[in-house]
Amino acid sequence: MKTLGHWLASPWQRSAAAAAAGALPVLAFPSPSLWWCAYVALVPWLLLLRTAPTGKRAVYDGWCGGFGFMLAMHHWLLPSLNVFTFVIAALLGALWAPWGWLVRRLLSGIPSRAGVAAALLVVPSGWLGVELIRSWQGLGGPWGMLGSSQWQVEPALRLASVGGVWLLSFLVVAVNVAVTVLVAVRQSRLPAVAGLVATAAATSTAWTLAPRPAVDGHIRIAVVQPGVVDGPDRRFALEEQLTRRLAGQDVDLVVWGESSVGFDLGDRPQLARRLAGLSRATGADILVNVDARRSDQPGIYKSSILVGPDGLTGQRYDKMRLVPFGEYIPARSLLGWATSVGKAAGEDRRRGSQPVVMNLGDRLRIGPMVCFETAFPDMTRHLTKEGVDVLVGQSSTSTFQHSWAPEQHASLAALRAAETGRPMVHATLTGVSAVYGPSGQRVGSWLGTDASASQIYEVPLAHGTTPYIRLGDRTVHASVLILAAWAVGQGVRTLRLRRSAPEPRTPPARTVHGSPARPGR
Repeated sequence: MKTLGHWLASPWQRSAAAAAAGALPVLAFPSPSLWWCAYVALVPWLLLLRTAPTGKRAVYDGWCGGFGFMLAMHHWLLPSLNVFTFVIAALLGALWAPWGWLVRRLLSGIPSRAGVAAALLVVPSGWLGVELIRSWQGLGGPWGMLGSSQWQVEPALRLASVGGVWLLSFLVVAVNVAVTVLVAVRQSRLPAVAGLVATAAATSTAWTLAPRPAVDGHIRIAVVQPGVVDGPDRRFALEEQLTRRLAGQDVDLVVWGESSVGFDLGDRPQLARRLAGLSRATGADILVNVDARRSDQPGIYKSSILVGPDGLTGQRYDKMRLVPFGEYIPARSLLGWATSVGKAAGEDRRRGSQPVVMNLGDRLRIGPMVCFETAFPDMTRHLTKEGVDVLVGQSSTSTFQHSWAPEQHASLAALRAAETGRPMVHATLTGVSAVYGPSGQRVGSWLGTDASASQIYEVPLAHGTTPYIRLGDRTVHASVLILAAWAVGQGVRTLRLRRSAPEPRTPPARTVHGSPARPGR
């Protein structure tokens, strides 16, 4: 029988093992939601990286593990992008190649206690560097950040209010490094245990000292989720019917999902009048989302539009951050072939220019976002600094209705609420719809992907400023400084070793009969 070591001696089998190990963290995210698994899910991958025979092999193992992580995290794209999903996973997975080398450099063999202490800071910093790069919207955005797997853990949400999802990712990776050392390097257990104690102390400190949002009122917000309906006309009619059921129930705001209106309201004034009639019937403004070609500007926009009892209020937000391949194709001249192998965008959507804060009379300010944008912590942070009372995300994941995507998307709103200290409404066309209070705790029940309903939520309001709003992405800045300091330290150490190395001795010249030998003799 082959041992594990013999099996991993094959480059292809080792690459397969790395890809499988990289895919394990996805179990911590919805739908499995095994949040505790995140604290050990990286251990098999880390063990593989630290035992790589060479630095080059560690780079390959990092790449393969990143491929596995990206493919597992975005597996629900397969029906839409087909083979192109593997291409995207391979390209993004390459971001983990340097991280693989970094892990081997710090943890291979029997690292000293000082080396383990450094690894507890440098390896998580390297992971955050990868998350920072891939968070750029052109590379897919911050979907599946490791820290977001902790969306339902109350102490983690408190930490998010201090350092955002970045701090959670850092601590989760640090715990995985500590567990790896405890498993594989018995001689260096002390700093690993110290790292675990420090993580527990940080969590306890945040739990005790981080300010809690003080609830100072409530607002009644209704979410209208029609479910899967064919055709924009039938969908609008069902949304209209579900909204009318809210009449007389003292609602302050009604929110429809992304692409809830498939026609430009400037082109269809009769639809705008029907929406105004719904607003009068319910006694509430209605936030709809239009996915259509504009009559006043060229191109297709996705726009959040507020409608009041007198019609369009003039408050409109055009989606700024578009989904790569779903709403536009990056470098279409080069990658346009993606439309031939899947359901990539046939025409690029147009982008909005800036976030918008909408006013509901004098008593409420909302900050709308559309779908993919709720994954970006900087957007909700900006809106909070602009003074919003409620964050609103309008989404539609109907293409991925029977996958893990709807629940994972809904979970992101919990992190955004905890980071900002503002409640967040996640309203979808086909589920999952959810509402979270200012501390990130769920309000009411989810509307699942099998629901076609309108539901009212008693949403708590809170004001004040969380540490994350004040300090911003300091965890990311600290990680960059840690990586830079480590790199400088390694460079200085290498230079000193070269200077202290003895000069190579020149061999004595050969002599013939007591005289130096001449060439040719």
